[in-house]
Amino acid sequence: MTEAELETLRVPPSLSAKVEGSFAYLTIRDRLPTILTKAVDSIHRNKDKFFEQYGEEGVRAEKAAIGLLSKLRNELQTDKPVLPLVDELEDADGWNCYLQRHEELQGEQDPVSWFRSPWLYVECYMYRRIQEALWLNPPISGFDAFQEAKTQSYFESQRAVMALCTHLEGLRKTVAGLPEDQLLEHFDRLLQVSLWGNKCDLSISAGQDNSQKTSPIDSLAELRPFILVDDTRSVWSALVSARERGGPGRVDIILDNAGFELTTDLVLADFLVASGLARTVRFHGKSMPWFVSDVTAQDFTWTVRQTVASNHRFMSESGVQWQSYVREGVWTYHDHPFWTQPHPFCDMAADAPDLYAGLQGSALVLFKGDLNYRKLTGDREWAPTAAFGAVLRGFAPAPLCSLRTLKANVQVGLQPGQAERLSQRQPDWMTCGQYAVVQFHSPPRRGP
Repeated sequence: MTEAELETLRVPPSLSAKVEGSFAYLTIRDRLPTILTKAVDSIHRNKDKFFEQYGEEGVRAEKAAIGLLSKLRNELQTDKPVLPLVDELEDADGWNCYLQRHEELQGEQDPVSWFRSPWLYVECYMYRRIQEALWLNPPISGFDAFQEAKTQSYFESQRAVMALCTHLEGLRKTVAGLPEDQLLEHFDRLLQVSLWGNKCDLSISAGQDNSQKTSPIDSLAELRPFILVDDTRSVWSALVSARERGGPGRVDIILDNAGFELTTDLVLADFLVASGLARTVRFHGKSMPWFVSDVTAQDFTWTVRQTVASNHRFMSESGVQWQSYVREGVWTYHDHPFWTQPHPFCDMAADAPDLYAGLQGSALVLFKGDLNYRKLTGDREWAPTAAFGAVLRGFAPAPLCSLRTLKANVQVGLQPGQAERLSQRQPDWMTCGQYAVVQFHSPPRRGP
């Protein structure tokens, strides 16, 4: 966007639970307390394990953490003011400055609280407070209250993972000699698999089973009509152009969910490297457990190891290949505090300049999932026809693509009348998870 376009862009209000009956309202009223309850249950179920590992100190920490989470649930349900963090961890000052900024914007008449403040902010804040409750209570500070749910979801998706790895193994043997048109067909197929893998989101199902049971390859034809915006050709062109300019470039994947979705991302990354569309792949995950099923470093490493250890031949062979990529530095995993802060991505250049500068070296940045889409768009009440590139509000470190199944009531880049037709056919089309987008934006080329 040019400076003039930014100045004329009318920025709408943030989505908020102020609107009773809205998806944000129902999320904060119903889904977030359920997630908190499940986190408490997970900590309590591990009471005996904490005692075995740490003795009475572990039991004391378990009780204290549960007490803090119970207090947090009460604050949420009674719309209490948002409180500063007190754990003094590295990112605490940034969070508290962000709170102060919102307090100044809202003024004394409208305190920053759960139902009266931006939904994106308070939802992120809840997950940060869960980590605070644990970090304030060593020796269980490193416990992942969502690990059991993520592990269960992974194992319940095994049949789909087997089918996907079998498909990948056959493709890996022939990909080197394929003509461009056939390579595009396979790229299109695996990009769709990664796209629909985003349906497996445990924060949306509040921790209930949401795993992939069937072969994702077999479902693609029937799912294609549900892709509302499909910029796959532009994504392909960005990779091919980078390859033609200086050889295969680097692809950055901003991960979303662990479990089956992460496997679809690993399969896509394997294909990108094996086909020569990418030289290296950098995976970006969360530095702490987040939104129930978001990928952490532990989840990434665990998934690769589990794939290696599988009794299924093609799963195991895929895992061995992925381990080799990691060992050789072809694949790397990164996290950064910015990914677990409430900032929209248009703030990245100012608030995390090191991260922004790092992304600028990418041939393509893939943003997976709903939370990343909400941060790309600022989680605001945009018109469905607003241009995707415009609502990024200057965020353009490199050619970027959002792969997202719709599970929140923000969507841009649609054709005139498209949203109205969808609303008539299915009123909850923006939140039901049945629709998806592949949306691309590229910054203007600079220099020769």
